[in-house]
Amino acid sequence: MRRDNLNDFLAFIAVARERSFTKAAAQLGVSQSALSYTIKSLEGRLGVRLLTRTTRSVSLTEAGERLLQSVGPRFEEIETEIAAIGNWRDKPAGTVRITTVEHAAETIIWPAMLDLLPRFPDIGVEIICDYALSDIVADRYDAGVRLGEHVDMDMISVPIGPDFRLVVVGAPAYFQDRPRPVTPQDLTEHACIGLRLPTNGGFYVWPFRKDDREMNVRVRGRAVFNTLAMMKSAALSGFGLGLIPEQVAAEDIRAGRLVHVLEDWSPIRSGYHLYYPSRRQLSPAFAVVLEALRYRAPTAP
Repeated sequence: MRRDNLNDFLAFIAVARERSFTKAAAQLGVSQSALSYTIKSLEGRLGVRLLTRTTRSVSLTEAGERLLQSVGPRFEEIETEIAAIGNWRDKPAGTVRITTVEHAAETIIWPAMLDLLPRFPDIGVEIICDYALSDIVADRYDAGVRLGEHVDMDMISVPIGPDFRLVVVGAPAYFQDRPRPVTPQDLTEHACIGLRLPTNGGFYVWPFRKDDREMNVRVRGRAVFNTLAMMKSAALSGFGLGLIPEQVAAEDIRAGRLVHVLEDWSPIRSGYHLYYPSRRQLSPAFAVVLEALRYRAPTAP
């Protein structure tokens, strides 16, 4: 069936429900003569009479009644769904899916959602933690969160957190019979806790910077994880040295459960950015989540 014929069925439904060509024509915004021609054309294509017309009334034939009962509810469902989608355009509603690394999820995204979700009961969030650089379009994510330097050029990127330091830490027990490293090269003589990157199957190379000097070290050890929480747990147990965000280790460093070494070599990493396709039409729900996550640098007093 040609798509333009659907308008003929809509015209029939309007007349059948109003039982009046005059009211149906006004509802549809057409002339009575045009509406009458449409109904006659529909009856001609179907080969049956749908309406009985008199000078005073319009009634349904048996075939017309059956057609109204069969197609009418389907058009109503379509209209209802279109209206529901329109509501998404007008108010924040629906689920926003985000792929992120766990550090950003724990320190930025979820704290922001704890404040936002009670104020917007029609918004839901789905936060998936992984270190792979997911194709957010193919995997049907609304957005991804990664460090700024890892965001593709064809994405819109919005900062959601400040720059932060990575620190090398180990438990006091680990250093009882080992010297503390003085330079990054010394790490090759230590047991280091590895982070495997699922994107290429390799291990994270530890970056270091001191003044204008930069250095990357491929560390070795018997424990490898893909989450920061497990890396810190292994370091706390004295199993080796870990490289983790300072914010993750700060409380344990203050409490003496972890020792910060190579302090003058601690690198600064660019803050987390939320990224999404440049051509997407932002839903109200996504726009609200984006504003809640957007990083605003503190102003000087």
